[in-house]
Amino acid sequence: MLTLFKYLPLVTIFMIGATTLLAQTPRVSTPTSANLGNLANPFAVIRYPWHKNITATVFWIGEKPTPNNPTPNHASSWDTKWQLNYGGFDNPNKEARMGYRPKSFTPGLNPFYIALPYNDCINHSTYKPEASKVVPWWHRRADKRPGKTSLKGRWLQIVYKGKICYAQWEDCGPFTTNDYQYVFGNTQPRNTKNNSAGLDVSPAVRDYLSMTSNAKVHWRFIDFSNIPRGPWSYYGKNNPFLNPLLDPDRKAKQEYMDYLRKLRDRAYQQRNSRR
Repeated sequence: MLTLFKYLPLVTIFMIGATTLLAQTPRVSTPTSANLGNLANPFAVIRYPWHKNITATVFWIGEKPTPNNPTPNHASSWDTKWQLNYGGFDNPNKEARMGYRPKSFTPGLNPFYIALPYNDCINHSTYKPEASKVVPWWHRRADKRPGKTSLKGRWLQIVYKGKICYAQWEDCGPFTTNDYQYVFGNTQPRNTKNNSAGLDVSPAVRDYLSMTSNAKVHWRFIDFSNIPRGPWSYYGKNNPFLNPLLDPDRKAKQEYMDYLRKLRDRAYQQRNSRR
């Protein structure tokens, strides 16, 4: 797993070395958020706010539409073959489950998943106009092509009665996909249905936290590098615990390290050319 603790010594070394050399070669500028552009420091800590006392409802892959939830869940906002890729129906009945997963098959995706009421994409080729301003990790997104979501696979920390669970953002809802003021800000959910539900959680999250639908939870975003291992690390081809290449911040960290190396090399070259 690529973590801050592996990269930080290199970042420190390169930054100190580059700063020392830059004092001797004024033509090379020190990297800052102003001149790095899309290479803003991905190691900088983002302090994600807590969303407290939020109504969390339970949903599941393969759920059929009901009067209270008219949207079927065989597909997600970002995966038209969600149920197929998961491996089947994520039966929420406790007698049909074992170890936070369905008994009948090994899930192909992480069974610890959630939905929040925002989508940064309008369609497969266009972002919403506010997305670049409201998504706090926008500059870290792995795929910068238009219409490629920066949200899918990000992690949440969820607290219920003192117990902590971690899960990946894999769908949008409940009921709306435009509530960025709540998802990334400090407002209450815009939705008023199901006791103003602001978070959908999977059966695995429900079972781990020993909660029921419509429970009040606290949640916040959390970077993957800060998540401990647990049952959320066992399954799924979308799970960075099993495939470190899927760490959503990995590419941004690599690009930043490459930038620092180039900065260092350029400083050495300019110093040597002045001798």
